[in-house]
Formats: sequence, structure tokens, C-alpha cells
Amino acid sequence: MRITQLAIYPVKSLGGIALDDARLTAEGLAWDRRWMVVDDVGRFVTQRQLPAMASIRVTLEPDALVLAHPGVAPLRVALAARQQERLSAYVWEDRCDALDEGAEARDWLAAALGDLRGSRLRLVRFAPDHRRPVEPHYLAPGEWAHTAFADGYPLLVASMASLAELNRRLAAKGLSPVPMSRFRPNIVIEGVEPFAEDGWQALGPTDGRWRLGLRKPCQRCKITTVDQHSGEIPVPGEPLRTLVEMNPRLAPGGYFGQNAILLAGEGETLSVGDVVAASPA
Repeated sequence: MRITQLAIYPVKSLGGIALDDARLTAEGLAWDRRWMVVDDVGRFVTQRQLPAMASIRVTLEPDALVLAHPGVAPLRVALAARQQERLSAYVWEDRCDALDEGAEARDWLAAALGDLRGSRLRLVRFAPDHRRPVEPHYLAPGEWAHTAFADGYPLLVASMASLAELNRRLAAKGLSPVPMSRFRPNIVIEGVEPFAEDGWQALGPTDGRWRLGLRKPCQRCKITTVDQHSGEIPVPGEPLRTLVEMNPRLAPGGYFGQNAILLAGEGETLSVGDVVAASPA
């Protein structure tokens, strides 16, 4: 098996960045989901509410996060945290300490996306000294893990074979294939059978430099229906409806990919092309 794709999503639910190499941190790949868009009360806002968020392109420069959208001058946000207002931000039921990126970011989001049901959007950064633990009942005894603004886990692993099987099912319905970007994974593997990752307990390179624990199947939502370039929904309900039909062996719902935690190798680098091996659950 080999790593065939690596990606990060510095701002939750905005555009992703494909990488050739990525550094492992306890919270996931470096700079992944370190910022988030929130409403007036600090509740997270995603493509579930605003599909157009997918159309905002994100890049990382040596000293800045840069957001770009047609018709709006790019927004530059310093990578280094400053003296910023500290506030509470919420991902599902988790309260996180966050830093407000200020009025310039609020004005930029208003120009690019407008408001959400009368609530003005803000851009916040995950507070570097905050720890948001992963749900403990999916971890092995003695394990502990934490994440930033991801939905629940620091890493998401998927396979090209699973995508190919999904697209085969879509083609049988006369529907167009979907790209891997619909599922926003961090690490994509090739060289396995479809949905083999659902039976893995751990994943790592053959030289043992790092090791991931695969702890929970990823239940998918309507974001899978959003084109990650245009921010539009080409076929309402798909491919989510087909995923629901494909996974009767799991709990009811559509599943694709595995949520993972870092077991060993903080600070190590992953690269596209790395040979990896999995151990069964």
C-alpha cells in the first residue's frame, strides 16, 4: 500500500490544500483545521449551512494564511498568534477556546459569503494552549488523543479503492463519478480492496517512524453532495444516498473513511508515495 494523496483544510469547511509532504502533530497534520468560521454566538458554520464556503480558496504562505474569493481582495491572516480577543467557539457539543481574527476578517467574510440568517460571520483560530479531547469511548484502554476544529478526530484516512467502488455504484445509476475531494480526507491510500480500511486497527510506514490508530468509521453528511470547487450541489442527495445503500454492515447511515489518532511519531513527515502497512482490528 502507498499514500497517494495528502491534504489539509486550514479553515474548517473552506477549500483544501493538496500536499506532497505533511508534518504530523498530535492534533493532526500541521495547520489542518486550525481556523473556523463561527456565527454571532460562536457556533461553527460549515458547508452544511453555506455550501458556497467550498468556493473559497485557501493557501499557506511562510507567514500568512490567505483566503481568496472572486470579486473580493484576498484576506491575509498572520500565522503567528497575536494579542487577540479570546472567546468560546463550539464544534457540535464541544466548547473550544478560540482567538478572534478581528474586524478585517469579519468584513471579508461578509463580502464573500454574506450573513447566515442575520448572524454576522467571524473567523477564529484554535487557541494554541487549548486541548480538545477526542471522545474517549472509541479509544483503546489507556489511549488519549486531542484535536483542533475537526468534527471529532485529528485525522481522516480513506482509500482510492473505496472511491472507485462508490463511483461504480453511481455509474450503475447513470450518475457521474465524484472526486475524493468530496470527502475531505487527510490521507488517501492506494493498493487495497474497497473499504478494507474499515477493518484496520492501525496504519504506519514499514520503517515504523509513525503510527496511526483507526478508531471510528466516518459517518458522512450533506457536505459530500457539494462540489468542492464551485460550492454548488450538482445532484441533491448524492453520493450520500448511495453510500447509505452500500454500508449495511455498519450502523444505519452513509460511511466513508476512518477517523484516526496519532499513536506515535509526532513531528515526523508523511510523503506521497510512502509505503505503509495496516494491522487488522
